[in-house]
Amino acid sequence: MKRERIINIHQKTLDDLEFGTVQLQLSEHCVTNLGKETALKVVPFYEVEVLKKELSYTNEYLSSFDNDNRIPNHGFEALTKEIKLLNIDNTYLEIPSLQKLVSTSLTANSILKFLGKFKEYYCNLHQLSLPIEHTTAIIDHVDVVVDRYGDIKDNASPTLATLRKSIATLRTKINTSFASALNKYHNLEYLDDIRESVVENKRVLAVKSMYRRKVKGAIMGGSKTGSIVYIEPETTLQYSRELNNLEYEEKEEVIKILKDLTNYIRLFLPLLNQYQDFLIKIDVISAKAKYARSMNAILPEISEERSMYLRDAYHPLLYLTNTAKGDTTFPQTISLEDEARIIVISGPNAGGKSITLKTVGLLQVMLQSGMLVPIHERSKMCLFDRILSDIGDNQSIENHLSTYSYRLKQMNYFLRKCNKNTLFLIDEFGTGSDPELGGSLAESFLEVFYDRKAFGIITTHYSNLKLLANELPHMRNANMLFDERTLEPIYKLVIGQAGSSFTFEVAQKNGIPYSLINKAKKKIERGKVRFDATIAKLQKQRSRLEKTEQSLKANEKKKQSEADKLEEVNQKVQKKLENYQELYDSNQRLIYLGQKVNDLADKFQNNNKKRELMSELFRLVQIENSKKKKVSAKQKRAEKAKEAQIKKEAEKKVEVIRKKKKAAKQKEKEKPTPPKPVLKVGDRVRMHDGRAVGTIDKIEKNKATVNYGLFTTNVSIDLLELVESSNK
Repeated sequence: MKRERIINIHQKTLDDLEFGTVQLQLSEHCVTNLGKETALKVVPFYEVEVLKKELSYTNEYLSSFDNDNRIPNHGFEALTKEIKLLNIDNTYLEIPSLQKLVSTSLTANSILKFLGKFKEYYCNLHQLSLPIEHTTAIIDHVDVVVDRYGDIKDNASPTLATLRKSIATLRTKINTSFASALNKYHNLEYLDDIRESVVENKRVLAVKSMYRRKVKGAIMGGSKTGSIVYIEPETTLQYSRELNNLEYEEKEEVIKILKDLTNYIRLFLPLLNQYQDFLIKIDVISAKAKYARSMNAILPEISEERSMYLRDAYHPLLYLTNTAKGDTTFPQTISLEDEARIIVISGPNAGGKSITLKTVGLLQVMLQSGMLVPIHERSKMCLFDRILSDIGDNQSIENHLSTYSYRLKQMNYFLRKCNKNTLFLIDEFGTGSDPELGGSLAESFLEVFYDRKAFGIITTHYSNLKLLANELPHMRNANMLFDERTLEPIYKLVIGQAGSSFTFEVAQKNGIPYSLINKAKKKIERGKVRFDATIAKLQKQRSRLEKTEQSLKANEKKKQSEADKLEEVNQKVQKKLENYQELYDSNQRLIYLGQKVNDLADKFQNNNKKRELMSELFRLVQIENSKKKKVSAKQKRAEKAKEAQIKKEAEKKVEVIRKKKKAAKQKEKEKPTPPKPVLKVGDRVRMHDGRAVGTIDKIEKNKATVNYGLFTTNVSIDLLELVESSNK
């Protein structure tokens, strides 16, 4: 039985590769708060099969952006509070909560229905949705109780319908009785000018203070000045008390209805959890797809073998930052396989060594987190069980560890965990201690990693590590190219040759006195200086060869283009020469025939013998016909068929051209016509079909008098077009 591979990537590796920034950028593409929270927790998957499914989900969602079958909107409000309440007995959901459930159900069902309809396009997403039930039960039951305005319907229960009918009747009685009292006391002049007001949501009479004892009812308050007393009439008061009782009963009935509805919805609690989890999942997948689109990322071929080929790979964070600034990002091409499983990158600082290392690591982590990566479509990647990293200065004040102590602790961890399914990334390998001792210890570590058949990329300045990479068959040197004159980085990785640190060259460029540089050279071993100088020389030569190669390629391309042009011109000249030759031969034959006919005419003029003339002409025609090649019936049919084929092809081309012209005309017709300018006296105009320009002297009844200098004429305004406005 085959054991399932378990992937375990440590949090330190994620921190070293700045994966937290990727999580943050990913969360910004989510449309829901729960989706954002989930995106911030995205980490590499533990199981290979789950990872492959996640990659397929993202790739399918990305493809939906480029076709007409776009996946429906998945936005929803979190159901966290509602789900908590449903888990508690004897609780009920308020109307806003019920509306949220309906909205979530509608959203989930629309996506489920869509994925079922287009399962051929989105087969993996369809498989993801299969465990979730497509039902409208929640929507239907809420719709029976709640209307579109968010109110409980009158027919939600028979009792509620009766109560609301009674309430409506009572309110009519209240209004009638209040109107009667209002008219009565207004006629008696007991009321203030405002007549009535509203206190505690009740209509009250605005009674003058001096008449308050003459008006029967309940005093509800008074004005600030004390001149007005607000009284609810006695007849209205009786109806109000009855209305209060009915409204209380209505409220109780509404709660009962909501409880019954909540108890029914409680049966669908697992489904609601599924809906929410599914929509969160879709939100994160959508964010991954949008994030991929922002950096032109793709899903590369996932190799089952231990092989990685990254062509034109971009560092995602650097690419997005540079794109926002309008700067150029330089891609790298790098490969790792059994025959070349460890790469030692060397060269001066600020050349792009660390970025190249981080690019490989971050792309690998992103891929194993179910995200697409910005590389060429012909790239290939494999999966690693562990990714070990040691990047940057990790001096720890809290743990009282120096950089070197910390790095030794990391190397000890590497020794415990490193195997053939491991990718290790070490920046500035061996630094932090005495160069001689640190370099030898780093060499020993590297030999162990090599023996365990691990994949890895390291950056270093140590010569012994460069030599080791040159000696071992499955290890390669690499360097970042520099301009040999300016010592400026080119940001291009070259496999197969170690790079010089250009220590003394860079020092000289930065103005350090040559005497001091020379003194420093004398203090170190001559062999080491010569070795570094040789590497530097080789690197300069490599750079020059690179430029020469590029120049030769450009020249070759240019020459090829020129050769193609010359060949084309030669063919045209040859064809013209052939045409001229045919024309010349034809003209010569016609001259010969003309001469013969002229001789016969002269002879006939002298002897006047018609029979002899006809005989000579007939013989001349026979001679000319004998020179012509006889064409068989088969050849005639072939020529006719060829002509017919040419004619058919020509008609097809003409038809295409006609269709294009027709479409262009239709498009031109559909274009909105610009508003015709209003002509006025003094404007310079001309007729649509004319060239002469005149000035409008007068406009009457849609006709204009146009002055052309020598003469004037009356023309319809519709036939004129504006050349220059009098305002200018």
